Amino acid sequence: MKYYSYKIEHDFGLAPNPFGSYCTLAVCRPTIRGNKNLEIGDWIIGTGSAKLKNLHHLIYAMKVEEKLTFNEYWNDPRFNYKKPQIKGSLVQIYGDNFYHQDSITQKWIQEDSAHSFQDGSPNPGHIKVDTDGKYVLISKTFYYLGDNSILIPENLRDICSNGRNMKGPSIDIKNADNFIKWIQDECQLGIQGNPISWKDIK
Repeated sequence: MKYYSYKIEHDFGLAPNPFGSYCTLAVCRPTIRGNKNLEIGDWIIGTGSAKLKNLHHLIYAMKVEEKLTFNEYWNDPRFNYKKPQIKGSLVQIYGDNFYHQDSITQKWIQEDSAHSFQDGSPNPGHIKVDTDGKYVLISKTFYYLGDNSILIPENLRDICSNGRNMKGPSIDIKNADNFIKWIQDECQLGIQGNPISWKDIK
């Protein structure tokens, strides 16, 4: 079992998307989603940042239980509810299931979504970054705290990335195991708060 950690600077319920029975990481973070060493059973951990004013806080943790391609994710009826509806509720607006490929040309299709331009047209910058991560990561074993994030004890902060990039191989496994035990003792499974950045939406 391995661990991958990164700082979160925007939390709109898009990456990760914790809604419904599944927490999914489908966009952003291509270095994690496309990592050749990422396996089922590994943990993804998102911690706070100076930008969110919650440095060293736990925002979410998910155990990777499935890895789907974008086309598999798009076509899987379990995740139809994660297809965005731009005129819907905040949960619907920030749905993360909006990539698939044209069956003939294999060109990427980006549905109208939080990563499209405001007029609904495809955003090439987001398409490139998002699809560079080969997989959508799926979990039913997750802790999403959002705006109820809690401070990580100092003796467990080795898990936190100190820069903009992910932290992975350098994480001490024994300390990370203790970190997961701390989460299991302190937190309930599932959603325990709203996305932090929702408060900034007018």
